[in-house]
Order: sequence, then structure tokens, then C-alpha cells
Amino acid sequence: MPKIIIPANGWRPRPYQMPAWAAWERGIKRSLLCWHRRAGKDELSLNKAAVAAMTRPANYWHGLPQYAQARKAIWEAVNPHSGKKRIDEAFPKELRTRTDQTTMTIEFRTGSVWRVVGLDNPDTLVGAPPAGIVLSEFALANPSPYAYLSPIINENGGWMDIITTPRGNNHVAKLFKMHEHDPKWFVQKLTVDDTGAIPMDSIDADRETYTALFGEEAANALIQQEYWCSFEAAILGAYYAREMERMDREGRIGAFPPWPGCQINTAWDLGVSRGSNTMAVLDWQIVPTDTGQSAIVILNYDTASGYGIPWFAARAKARRRQWLEELRRADPDAELPHGTDYVPHDARTPEMTSSGHDGKAKQRIEVMIECGMHPKIVPNHHVADGISAVRQIFPRVRINEPGCGVFPEALREYQAEWDDDLKKFKDTPLANWAAHPSDAKRYLAMAFREAIKERPPEPTRALVIGGDINLPPGMQGVTMEDLWNERKRQKRRRM
Repeated sequence: MPKIIIPANGWRPRPYQMPAWAAWERGIKRSLLCWHRRAGKDELSLNKAAVAAMTRPANYWHGLPQYAQARKAIWEAVNPHSGKKRIDEAFPKELRTRTDQTTMTIEFRTGSVWRVVGLDNPDTLVGAPPAGIVLSEFALANPSPYAYLSPIINENGGWMDIITTPRGNNHVAKLFKMHEHDPKWFVQKLTVDDTGAIPMDSIDADRETYTALFGEEAANALIQQEYWCSFEAAILGAYYAREMERMDREGRIGAFPPWPGCQINTAWDLGVSRGSNTMAVLDWQIVPTDTGQSAIVILNYDTASGYGIPWFAARAKARRRQWLEELRRADPDAELPHGTDYVPHDARTPEMTSSGHDGKAKQRIEVMIECGMHPKIVPNHHVADGISAVRQIFPRVRINEPGCGVFPEALREYQAEWDDDLKKFKDTPLANWAAHPSDAKRYLAMAFREAIKERPPEPTRALVIGGDINLPPGMQGVTMEDLWNERKRQKRRRM
């Protein structure tokens, strides 16, 4: 076999890429590169993986937000300057023993395996643990894979590249702020002013195009995002950008634990509308406030792929038991009733893994009933009507951040799909990772219209915007224990 030098084909890091490459060579295991568009992020990471695959036999992954996107942008992508596939430039065929087009996998003579993966289904990221991972365009991806993969990299001493252009003030912005001065990370933001890689006349041409498509204000925001790496630029086509900004400003995303006496409802996205096997479940309550208008408290977000209704039902029951145990430490008489489990109309779809005595598959709603749930189908509706219903309830919503995980991020990134042929946004949402949790919120909004008709049980306390208990005059300064004891005395007097 002829002598091959890696990186291959004479590739070397561009001057502005060299600090990131040098940081890896001196042992920095984590990189977060927020670079402008066309700065060569994937190119750098592909060549890094090539060197790693030759020096340490192991598994290496290159992931993008969606599997189909990964195939198009990495596996099938052609370098317009050379006319060669990007993977062939980075991984010469002479070094390979096998190339699998179906699974997008390359096996090398050293024993290493490199593969392209989609981050849209974290549960599929299984198998031999990788020693090197690239999370490309991570600002557009489900943030859950980072939490799943990070311990694997820590355990085997591997490396991880997070490469992206910013997309709003989301999970990437949080990672950037968290690790910007962390000596164990290489964190860098590169704008066109830093690299000089994009001519200004090219950027001006893009600005004109964006202005024609979106208007001047949105065009300027998009230019700031794409070329100056602004975390503050709005996500174009986002449905709930203003509402989420207001929630942040008013402190309605924080710690909002369950409220005694108020029913725990759930809203389910069963994941069958797009041929997916991903489900999403929201636990929520309707709680009185000191304003006289009830609030919607979203307590928990639960999601997974490949699991059935019984698994989710058992987890929902376990959460209610845990919450009730915590409440009863303060008040042994506390109650947390099981409310209604709201599901979309496709709950009538047969669950092929479950059948009745006649051998026919049961409907999903039947399976839920057998699991001890209280299902109710929300009115069938057009997606646009559901999005409108979500906007209407936003002023009432509080999100319990400790239990909801990535749910707020999903609402921020839920956006309309772009039609590149017609050069306009479609009337349908983009089918990305944010769709399932946002669909669950849509079903919640439709369910609220039904749930509010039923008066909830008398709560033991009222939710105040600031998070304090609404005390009547003369009771300031009393302790929580005093309040619970007073409540029990009132109960005994009524008996």
C-alpha cells in the first residue's frame, strides 16, 4: 500500500482554525466552536476524526440534528472546489476495509469505525461506545444527546466537538457561557471579522436576498446570526419566540412544585402522526392564583423512543406517588388526585403489540385504561388552531424547570417549515426534535378548554407570581408548619 499522510490530500487547518486544532493536540478533550457559516467546521472535525482513527482504534461518530440531514450534508456531500466527496477527501479509500452506504459506516485497517448518525433519536445512539464524537449544527439539535453521550466520553477518555452557528439564546448559548473560561474546554466564537473568510459583497448579497424574503428587520437579525454569531438574533419562523421571551422576563420558568389538592393531568403526544415511535408526556395542574385567574403549571416533561404506553403510564404513576410522599411530609392529609389523561384523536390507533381475547389489536386508549389511566380524547383540530390555542394560554403558563428539562428549549425552537421552492414558510411546523414536546403542549391547550369547565378541588394554598404564599392580613410571619396545623384544625371543626 502506498504511503498516505493524514490529514490527507494536503489538507491543513486554516490559520484561524489552528488554535482549535492545536488545543486538541495538546490534550483538550472538549471543544465548542461557534463559528460563522462556511468557516469549515465540519471539514476540521472530519480531518480530526481521520487522525484519531489512525492513532487510536475505536469508534467515532459524526452527528447532525437529523439522520436525513446527516446523509446529505456529510455522507453524500461533494466539495465544490475539488469535485470529490468530503468523506473520500478526509478518509482515503486505501485506508478502508469496508464502506457501508446503508448505515453510513466506514471501517479502517486500524480497526477503527467511523459512522454518520442522526441526533433526532437519541435512543438509537447505542452500541460500542465512541472515543470521538462530533455534534454538528448542535444549536438545531435536540440537546438530550449531549447529556447521554457526555458520560461515555468522560469514562473512556475520548473527545467531543460541538460545532455550530448560533440559533438564538438556546442550549448552545448556555454551554458557551458555562464553559467559556473553563480550562478543560476550548470555547471559541469566530465571526467574519475574525476570519476574513467571507467577502463582504457576498454577505451584502445575502442580506438583499433575506430582505426580499423576510423583511429588513428579520434579514439583519439573520445576518447577525449567520455571520457575526449573535446568540440574541431571533429564530426565523419560531411560533412562540415572543411568548417565551415574556415567560423568561416574568420569571414563569423556574421552580413550581405540585400544589396539594389540585388534580394532576397529563397531555400525551403519541408520536404516530409522523410515523415516529417517540412519545411525549406533560404532567400539569390547574392552580388558582392571587390574581383570580387560574394558572397552568407544567410540572414534568417525559419522552422516549421505542417504549409503549404501559411504560409511560408506570412512570407517570411513580411521579405522582413521589410528589404525594413529599407533600405528606409536611401534611399527612395532603391529596394529589389523578386527573385526566388527555390524548389526541390518534389514540384510537390500534396498538399492535396488545390484543384482546378475540386476537384483535386494542386501541391505544384501551391500553391506557387497562394501565389505570383516565384517558380523554381532545377535540380534533387543525395544527394552526392548536398553535393559536397555545398562544392564548401562554399568559397562564408556569413551567417547573427542574422537572421539564429540555421542554422550554423545544418551545423556543418550534418553528414553521421553510419551503425553499416557494421561498416562504409553510403552514406546517418543521418536523424536528422540538415537534413532539410542542405537540404535547398543543394538546394541553386544547384540553384546557375542557378541563377548566370542571371546578378543581379546593387547594391548600394559592400560587403567586413571585412564588410566595398568598397570606391574608395579619398572618405575615407565620411558618409553613403553622399553616398546615391551621388547615388541620379547620378540617376537624368541619367534621
